Amino acid sequence: QVQLVESGGGLVQAGGSLRLSCAASGRSFSNYPMGWFRQAPGKEREFVAAISGIGSNTGYTDSVKDRFTISRDGAKNTLYLQMNSLNAGDTAVYYCEARLSVGTKWYRNAYEYPYWGQGTQVTVSS
Repeated sequence: QVQLVESGGGLVQAGGSLRLSCAASGRSFSNYPMGWFRQAPGKEREFVAAISGIGSNTGYTDSVKDRFTISRDGAKNTLYLQMNSLNAGDTAVYYCEARLSVGTKWYRNAYEYPYWGQGTQVTVSS
């Protein structure tokens, strides 16, 4: 059974940093596309960042470019999101997703990921 478990969220002051982790179990996702989404209260889930399975190509939503970095450790079957210069607009529940497709493409739409974690709360105080 595939499981994605996020961790690393919490309360941080504006301008601070957090690193989110997503530990996968049940199968290896080291060569498959994965991504991060977030959902703020009263808003739809939105794309944050993604990484391809092959070549580690990455993509980001404009609001987090140059502040967030997505990466993975294949040996640990873990996905990361390093978040710097956080602001109140980054407050949300952050979700890790994964899909089983081979290639150099990353995906920005939630419906393209069949596997989801339970989310981790990130709260940025201003």
